[in-house]
Amino acid sequence: MQRLARLRRSLLELFPERHLYVRSGGEMKGYVLTPKTQMLVAAGISAAALWMGVCSAAMLVNMLSASSADREIARTQAKYERWIADRQARLNSAVAQLNAGGNTSNAGVAADIEKRHAALAMLLTDMKSTPGAAAALTPVINKALASNDKNPAHIVEAVRVSQEQLLDAADTFAKSRADRLRLAFRLAGLTPSAYVPQGSALGGPLIESKDPRALAAVLDVDEGFADRIQHAASDMSEAHALEQAAHDLPFANPTPGAERSSGFGVRVDPFTGRPAYHSGQDFSGSRMEAIHATGPGIVSFTGVRSGYGNTVEIDHGKGLKTRYAHLAVISVAVGQQVAVGQRLGGMGSTGRSTGTHLHYEVWLNGRAMNPDRFLKAGDYVQQAE
Repeated sequence: MQRLARLRRSLLELFPERHLYVRSGGEMKGYVLTPKTQMLVAAGISAAALWMGVCSAAMLVNMLSASSADREIARTQAKYERWIADRQARLNSAVAQLNAGGNTSNAGVAADIEKRHAALAMLLTDMKSTPGAAAALTPVINKALASNDKNPAHIVEAVRVSQEQLLDAADTFAKSRADRLRLAFRLAGLTPSAYVPQGSALGGPLIESKDPRALAAVLDVDEGFADRIQHAASDMSEAHALEQAAHDLPFANPTPGAERSSGFGVRVDPFTGRPAYHSGQDFSGSRMEAIHATGPGIVSFTGVRSGYGNTVEIDHGKGLKTRYAHLAVISVAVGQQVAVGQRLGGMGSTGRSTGTHLHYEVWLNGRAMNPDRFLKAGDYVQQAE
C-alpha cells in the first residue's frame, strides 16, 4: 500500500493539474488538464514512439538483409565471370605460345577447347542467377581457379578437364532441379506440362536448335559436346518454366505454424459421431489468427456459405480454386486481385464448427483435391529453390 501511495504521489508531482487558456476572437477559454488526462496523452505518445522505433528497426533489418542478399548474388556472378575470363585468358596465352612454337597439333586442340569454352560460357550465363547454382558449381570453379601451371600444353589440358567437370556439375544440377519441380507437380496430382505454357522456355541457340548437329554447327564445337550443352540448357530451361508456373499455383501454407487437425477424406463427424467425408484440411489456432492466400488469384466469393460460415474463395486459373472457411472476419472483397501470402481474414468458428479453426479446401475442375498434397508440393518447390 505504501508503495502504491508513493507511486501515486510521484505521478501527481510529475503530472500536476494544469490550466490551459486559449484566446480566440476576443474571447478567452480555459481548459483543465487533469493528471489522468496528461497520463493518457503521455502513454499515447510513448506508445507511438515505441511503434515508430520498432518499425524503423524492422525496416533497417530488412534493408540490411536485402543488401546482404544482393552482395551474395553479386559475389556469385563475379565468380562465374572471373572463371570465364580466367579460362579465356589462359587459353589465349596457351594458343599464342603453341602457335609461336610451331606445334600445330596442340594449337588445333587448344582452338577447339576455346570454342567449347565459348559455348560453356553461354550456359553459365543463363545459370548464374539460378538459386542453388552457386552451391553446386562453386567447388568446381574454385578447383579450376586454383591451378597455376605455366606450361601451355598443361594449361590446355587443365582447361579441358575443368570444362568437362563444370559441364557435368551443371548438367547434374539442372536435371536434379527440373526433376524435383516435376515431382512437386505430380505430388499435387497435377500434370507439369499442363501448367507450363508452350514456348515459355528460355530462348537462344542452346535450346532453339533441336538437332545437336545444328547446334554444333552454330557453336562451332563437336557434336557430343553440343549435345551435352543442349541437354543441360533444356533441363535448366524447363526448371525455370516449372518454377514460374509453381509460383502461380496454391502451394503455400494458409496458416504457417498452425497445427493441422482433421485431414482430407473420411473421418468421424464431430456432430453426428458417424463416418463422413471431409473435403479439406483443418488447421487449429487462436481466434483472429491471420489466414493467408496460398497462391495468387482473384477473389471469386466472400460471404456466408451453408455449413462453412464466413468463407473466402479464390480463383487461381486453370481450373484451380481454394476455399477458406469458418473465418471470424473477412478482409478482402470479390474481384480483388490477391498475392500469395496476402491476408484474407482472421481464424474463427463460424458455421458448422466445434471450435476455432480454418477449414481449407483445394478444388481442381470442380473436384475436391487433398490439400496436404499441395502443401507437400510447396515444400518441394522451396527445396528446389
